[in-house]
Amino acid sequence: MSLDREVGGLTCHEVLARLSDYLDDDLEVSVREQLMVHLRGCQECLRFGGAIGQMVRAVRGRLEVEVPRDVAERLA
Repeated sequence: MSLDREVGGLTCHEVLARLSDYLDDDLEVSVREQLMVHLRGCQECLRFGGAIGQMVRAVRGRLEVEVPRDVAERLA
């Protein structure tokens, strides 16, 4: 990204660094709100984030992974 704009208290680089956590819904509420403000005010990040989000959803929709029972029990 050629510009590193600050919108909503976050720069484009900070948004991109947190994009995965945003897509996984794994951000603190305050950071998620800041990121959403940035996306509303930065068309480059909105386009890029939207494209990445579509790709992640498509890949997740096609993945069929069955976790072996013993692994699931250990994770629990």
